[in-house]
Amino acid sequence: MQPCDTLLFAEIIVTQNESRSIIYNGGIAISESKILCIDAADVVRSQYTSKNTIELGSSLLMPGLINSHTHAAMTLLRGAADDLPLMDWLNNHIFPVEQNLTAEQVELGALLACAEMTRYGTTSFTDMYLIEDATYKAVDQSGLRVLGGEALFMFPSPAYKDFDAGIALVRELKAKWQSNPRIRQAVMPHAVYTTTPEILTTCRDVAEELNLPIHIHLAETPTETAACIESFGKRPVEYAHSLGLLGKRTTVAHAVDLTDDEISLLAETGTVVAHNPESNMKLASGMAPIEKMLAKGVTVTLGTDGAASNNALNMFTEMASCAFLHKVQHIDPTVASAQTVLDMATRNGACSMGQSDIGALTVGNQADIIALDLTQPNMLPMHNPVSQLVYATCGAEVHMTMVAGEILYHDGRYTKIDYPALIESAKDVAKWVQKKIQKRS
Repeated sequence: MQPCDTLLFAEIIVTQNESRSIIYNGGIAISESKILCIDAADVVRSQYTSKNTIELGSSLLMPGLINSHTHAAMTLLRGAADDLPLMDWLNNHIFPVEQNLTAEQVELGALLACAEMTRYGTTSFTDMYLIEDATYKAVDQSGLRVLGGEALFMFPSPAYKDFDAGIALVRELKAKWQSNPRIRQAVMPHAVYTTTPEILTTCRDVAEELNLPIHIHLAETPTETAACIESFGKRPVEYAHSLGLLGKRTTVAHAVDLTDDEISLLAETGTVVAHNPESNMKLASGMAPIEKMLAKGVTVTLGTDGAASNNALNMFTEMASCAFLHKVQHIDPTVASAQTVLDMATRNGACSMGQSDIGALTVGNQADIIALDLTQPNMLPMHNPVSQLVYATCGAEVHMTMVAGEILYHDGRYTKIDYPALIESAKDVAKWVQKKIQKRS
């Protein structure tokens, strides 16, 4: 009998491994943050022992979900400006409030986002925002994983006076947080309409120099396309490619307004696409052609976008929205299958984060695991676990969330976040946001 740190046993394990195996009456042995063994419960019990054995009974274990595009601290602006077109929403409502944010407020908003994601089964996320150091502090406290980056603009932000200072901040953040295995850095120019060619080429060069991923909003709306053609003589994808921005290290968020040739270009360069169906629907940005992308071999992941344009950070509802949207888009119930969408939220998300040891429950991978209560009425009867996860689950069924073998949430209790204090802080910052909005109006 080999000792290990933790043993988990449950009725069903959806592994998301290469063969998409599902284990009934299974067990997982965990040691030093990683999965040692995953097999039938009898096999695991016969080989491993632990003082921390958790019998989860009528539960389903699966990899923690991966949110491939969000702006965590925008929880502070949830519901503050709704039912508006993207550019009006950004320029007249969001950017003016964000310019006044403090590090303390960003940390609070990010911690609230971490609490929400933890509660609903997201264990890793990609984040672009202002004063990103404050977000990292929240992630460090919460126990989640993040691939983050300071949003880089051609104008000043609350974190820097100009772009040169912004790119210097990228270097500083990498040096500051590189010893934390759960916090990884990327270079994140905001978008083609908030940067210049010089800024984008500098971002490319710094990413190559420091071996960092790149993350950028791209081809989000026809309005963006028209502005890009007017300013630079090219459509967004062609423009980004001309500057050497596309490639395997790059994830582009949204990718809604695309031609067939641009989809081929994304595939040929190995660029990853972070699809945000609920945000795209709410802002009426359009429907990303993910079926064409997948058919051409583009890796497509799933993200929520920020809580100001979604308005939730719930990857379970995002999966259902993704599947339903594209079925009706094509008038074809076979597209965006449950397995395809679950892959987007797990395995493909790991590719976007550049982290091969998450997104699937296999030996040697990180023990980023969530447990869902199978006794909830919407989980019964259980004919097809993958179908149930995408079409029937709302996220409230999650009763345990674990990252790197450490339980962060279990049966209504956060282990690392003081949630009652967080509630009161959120109420206080809401008053501040309302004052800023009322002052502008």
